[in-house]
Amino acid sequence: MKFIGITGGVGAGKSQILSYIGAHYRCEIYLADEVAHRVKEPGTSCYELLVELLGQEVLTPEGEIDKRKMADRIFAEPKLLEQVNGIVHPAVKEFLLDRLAKARAEGMVELFFVEAALLIEGGYRELVDEMWYIYAREDVRRERLLKSRGYSEEKIARIMGSQLDEEEFRKNCDFVIDNSDGLEKTYRQIREKLEGYTWI
Repeated sequence: MKFIGITGGVGAGKSQILSYIGAHYRCEIYLADEVAHRVKEPGTSCYELLVELLGQEVLTPEGEIDKRKMADRIFAEPKLLEQVNGIVHPAVKEFLLDRLAKARAEGMVELFFVEAALLIEGGYRELVDEMWYIYAREDVRRERLLKSRGYSEEKIARIMGSQLDEEEFRKNCDFVIDNSDGLEKTYRQIREKLEGYTWI
């Protein structure tokens, strides 16, 4: 079974590509952002550590961690960000590696994907069998973010400026999918890549 990391800049179309893969191949797919939410649920060790660090004031009336309140707390004390990441990131990796081990033991899928913009920075290069870079031209990404997410030009510039540049993505990835010019071209690249080592 192949363990594949999917990364790329904001607006590159990672989610859309994974939706296609999920519909056409026998695989498991995990989005790191969603896993990060799951590992912060009440009853987990990650939850307990975060509440101990940030205080009860970040909780909703139902006792769950409120994402906005947590962000406000970190904004007020920026040094907390590193501590929060030091709790959440290892918990996300532990969750994913546990699911990977179960998937391998069950033998029902041949492809196991994890997606995040920060996979390279998070040290996943050493964990995955392959790292894929979803590329799209900057003008295409900007247009998508303006239209589909309603982001302002300032917000787009801020997010893009905080992410790795194209050269770094390409240097750290084994395979590049160009998602600039229509989905059929993109899907063809995926099919050509995966037909070499899947049963579909």
